Amino acid sequence: MQLAAAQLPAHLKKGLRPLYTLHGDEALLVQEAADLIRAEARAQGHTERSVHTVAGAHFDWGSVQAAGGSMSLFADKQIVEIRIPSGKPGKDGSVALQQIAESTVGNDSTLTLVLLPRLDKATKTGAWFGALEANGITLQLDPVERGMLPEWIAQRLGRQGQRVKSGDEGQRTLQFFADRVEGNLLAAHQEIQKLALLHPEGELSFEQVEGAVNNVARYDVFKLSEAVLGGNPQRVSRMLEGLKAEGEAEVLVHYTLAEDIRALKRVRDAVDAGRPLPMALRENRVWGPKERAFERVLPRLEGRVLTRLLNDAHKVDGIVKGLPQPDWPKDGWQALQRLAFRLCRLCMTEGRAPRGA
Repeated sequence: MQLAAAQLPAHLKKGLRPLYTLHGDEALLVQEAADLIRAEARAQGHTERSVHTVAGAHFDWGSVQAAGGSMSLFADKQIVEIRIPSGKPGKDGSVALQQIAESTVGNDSTLTLVLLPRLDKATKTGAWFGALEANGITLQLDPVERGMLPEWIAQRLGRQGQRVKSGDEGQRTLQFFADRVEGNLLAAHQEIQKLALLHPEGELSFEQVEGAVNNVARYDVFKLSEAVLGGNPQRVSRMLEGLKAEGEAEVLVHYTLAEDIRALKRVRDAVDAGRPLPMALRENRVWGPKERAFERVLPRLEGRVLTRLLNDAHKVDGIVKGLPQPDWPKDGWQALQRLAFRLCRLCMTEGRAPRGA
């Protein structure tokens, strides 16, 4: 059975299940969920714990199965933790996990906790994962997206008895905080804890947050697409600076921008040829958050404008590979910024004129 992360505390109050599977790449959220489950298990007498990390093709699954089926000499209940960092248990592991999942049914003496990274759709349709899901509780622990980060920070501050001011100043404080920690949730958690050490419970001013929170943001080149298509030039500028500082390859940043432009042009051409927009998006494999962004901006983008953007992307491709172009910066990052801003301005909401596109 699938369970949302926010539902876990209430679920545990109703009773502990023998099998839990946590999967996701957000280390902080996985750790916190696992800690909640372990704490409840210890409270119910699971005083012994064994940890098995699956590494290599010759991992001994028999030892894991034996651990789950054995009783401790010193305690009636135990926790058996199975960590699979690769997310791929292999053929033997697939069989073993199905057997382990089935053996947990009705077994109150052993709590089995399976920890996995983020899984793709194909993996989640596998027999072994299906067995874990059918016989226990699974939690998918996704990263906190940038749009939800201010609310997440406010909730975490509330847990330690702190809050920002109400109104616009409080929102400005939360947005500033989110900009400083975007893409680095574990560091965000540490910065929030730092505020508890530096200031008493109660209201925090913008100046207190500004003076305490370090810039620990980490940027994902594929999130750059979200900022550009969202028409957010300030975030685009911040992300480009961060990616440059982190040593990201210019060609990968260019690829991300150029792919968005090519996809916009393909869908625009399909719509101009008479295809309904939803069909054109599906045919060009555009879905999820990007689909919503395309639906918002495409009605305002003409084919000739996208053709110019494609030509610009071709020029920037040459620049990042060392081939200068007339009327363009010689520096690859400056050229990437100009290209990103041109697309970003076109994607701005109504009333914000796309100058210089």
